[in-house]
Amino acid sequence: MIYVELFLAFFIPGIVGYGGGPASIPLIQHEVVERYRWMTVEQFSEVLAIGNALPGPIATKMAGYIGYEVGGIFGAFIGVFATVAPSLFLMIVLLGLLYTFKDSPKVKKMTAYIRPTIAVLLGVLTYQFLETAYVETGIWHTFFLLVASFLLLQKWKVHPSFVILGGICYGAFFLGS
Repeated sequence: MIYVELFLAFFIPGIVGYGGGPASIPLIQHEVVERYRWMTVEQFSEVLAIGNALPGPIATKMAGYIGYEVGGIFGAFIGVFATVAPSLFLMIVLLGLLYTFKDSPKVKKMTAYIRPTIAVLLGVLTYQFLETAYVETGIWHTFFLLVASFLLLQKWKVHPSFVILGGICYGAFFLGS
């Protein structure tokens, strides 16, 4: 029965928590602290702090930790699966619909309208990253990393994960405080 409760405790916030992990945290707190009483408010706040300190989606990290505490390794699996299940289900349904109607003129027109929007959003994000990098690290480090990344990715076709790892090493060596 504990696994069903774990599933419901994280599945329900995943469905009604519009806005992703941060928006669903109060819903998860309600389930974990008030409904099932697996943790106190203090314990939940500590889990939230740990979740914020680690990279990645916060709701899945919290679900894994709380699931492990309540139901062991299988509980962690159930918690994480319940957190991602609503998004996974909707993606499968929507991709199925898109695949079914992929030759439809309306779907082709819709995707044609979405592409420029995504390009603009990525451009704005890139500008914000460059602006932050310039302010935080200075023009020369930013310029060097930008040019080196471009050459490694475009000219020498280095895998992006190695470029990211190189950037981390560069930052640790030259920009570490």
